[in-house]
Amino acid sequence: MSHSSVHNTKNIKKVVLAYSGGLDTSVILKWLQEHYQCEVVTFTADIGQGEELEPVRSKALAAGVKEIYIDDLKEEFVKDFVFPMFRANARNSGALINKKIYLQPYPTFNAFKY
Repeated sequence: MSHSSVHNTKNIKKVVLAYSGGLDTSVILKWLQEHYQCEVVTFTADIGQGEELEPVRSKALAAGVKEIYIDDLKEEFVKDFVFPMFRANARNSGALINKKIYLQPYPTFNAFKY
């Protein structure tokens, strides 16, 4: 059974893609545009990447994306994922995760005091 016999791809007009700007999501973005011949809207969560976000926007624009959403989700990320990880004594390769080391790539999280 072919993929097109399972879903009627002619009805797909717009797809929202969780987009990082990396190789995988950039390839799937072009594949969606070509395979479905539809508009692709990108969504990127800003969880503290800082200057890495502008290249994400630029790549999406270069791929012909007209609707680009980059939402500030830093507070939600810390509250819903980082804090619970610390409370659970999460481990990385058997070692407890050091809060200071974990937060270094995300300087905006330094405003949250533990």
